Order: sequence, then structure tokens, then C-alpha cells
Amino acid sequence: MTARELIQAEIDNLDDAALNELYVLVQDFVQSRQKGKPQSLMAKLKTIKIEAPEDFAANLDLYLSGEKRVESDLR
Repeated sequence: MTARELIQAEIDNLDDAALNELYVLVQDFVQSRQKGKPQSLMAKLKTIKIEAPEDFAANLDLYLSGEKRVESDLR
């Protein structure tokens, strides 16, 4: 079997939710290949989204030590 046939066989076994996730990954892969040059580490890090309290960066040490907690954790 060719790589294309192996990939198609795996795709045929996926449910709709998994197919949607795979589609996003394929889009990202294609876009990265079209840009021509590899993305720098800093450019990749800029794309990371962190869901945290507004004061997270300023109080990182307190959150890591457990002295300060997110309100949803206190419930």
C-alpha cells in the first residue's frame, strides 16, 4: 500500500468529530509548507493561548506555590 492509501484507510475509520480535528491539523500543515521557510521558535510561541486570570503573569510565583488560587478552584 502507498502512503496515500494508508492515510485514506485511517481517515475512513474516523468519526465526524475526529475528522474536524484532523482537518484543522491538515490546514496548519499545508499552511506551514506553503510559507517556504520554517517558523521561528518565537513565532510559534506567540501562537500559544493561555487561559488564566488577569494577574497571572504578575503573580506567577504565587500561583505556582499555591498561595494564590483561581476563584473557580476555590469552589
